[in-house]
This record gives sequence, structure tokens and C-alpha cells, in this order.
Amino acid sequence: MSSSTTTFSISMDADLKEAAEALFADLGMDLNTAFNIFVRQAIREGGIPFEVKRGKPNKETIAAMLEAATIARDPNAKTYTDLDELFADLEK
Repeated sequence: MSSSTTTFSISMDADLKEAAEALFADLGMDLNTAFNIFVRQAIREGGIPFEVKRGKPNKETIAAMLEAATIARDPNAKTYTDLDELFADLEK
């Protein structure tokens, strides 16, 4: 690899940057060093150096999904074919 350097910019949420800077400072490095480590490791592995997947739903989301499934199977659950009726019931 060449010993010359180049500069480029990355846009990210300000809170995310602050949290990353704090984490990497605790590890004795700055964000630039951490990013370079990430890129070097990605090149060594031929891809992102960690598993990338959708997150698992939390307990509240799982409970809501189960409740929705129960309601969907309930023959006595009220159904709507008219949005005005739905919104009227929601305002009650």
C-alpha cells in the first residue's frame, strides 16, 4: 500500500459521533484511528468484519406483535371497512 494519505469526509449523526469519540478515547484512540482499523480489518477479511443483520425486536415489540396476532384471529374483534368510522372510534 502507498504511504501517502488522503482525506475524505463522512456524515453521521452528531450524537453518534460524540458517543463513538468517547468510546474510542477510552480505548486510547481517536475516531480517525478507529475508522482506519475498521477499513484495514475489512480489507483483510474481504468484507465487513462483523455480522450485519436486522436487530431482534425488544420485549415491547414482541408483545405488540403477539397481541396483533391474537386480535387478527379473534372472530369477535371489530373490523373496519371505512376510515372515517375507524377514526371516529379512535377519538372516543
